[in-house]
Amino acid sequence: MSQLHPYWRMEYIEAPRPPDLPRPFTALPALGDDRAALIVHRTPLSYLMLNRFPYNPGHLLAIPFREVADLIDLTPAESADLMATLTFAERLLRNTMKPDAFNIGFNLGRTAGGSIDHLHGHIVPRWSGDNNFMPVLGQTRLLPQALEQTWEKLSAEAAKMASVASI
Repeated sequence: MSQLHPYWRMEYIEAPRPPDLPRPFTALPALGDDRAALIVHRTPLSYLMLNRFPYNPGHLLAIPFREVADLIDLTPAESADLMATLTFAERLLRNTMKPDAFNIGFNLGRTAGGSIDHLHGHIVPRWSGDNNFMPVLGQTRLLPQALEQTWEKLSAEAAKMASVASI
């Protein structure tokens, strides 16, 4: 049997976890600490945060502030804002992480894979060859960068992008 030694993972395993929140997508923006909440960008009607349980490094979630379960529940203004947040996320990841491609979408309802009844879109950067043997054979995903480091990188670039857009 081969052995892998990702010693850096212990820091992640032992890191304190945020408290379980019954409505995390409503509670996290209200914390007042975007770093702790992993929020990298806010707009008037939605926000962008790192997924705490990512499929790939840089996996972002685009979330409306108002709690709704489905796309059809959004107002036209919320829908436009959420789409702008999704495209901002794609540009942000292109600028910082240089992926080869993206998976962008929504899981609407539990049967479709939705785990939280608050609408949220997934923006998953993809790289050629990123689906290696670990998820296929070992049912384990390796992330080469800690969430906090990814947050620092993305939030700094998001602030630069937002300031240029407001000029």
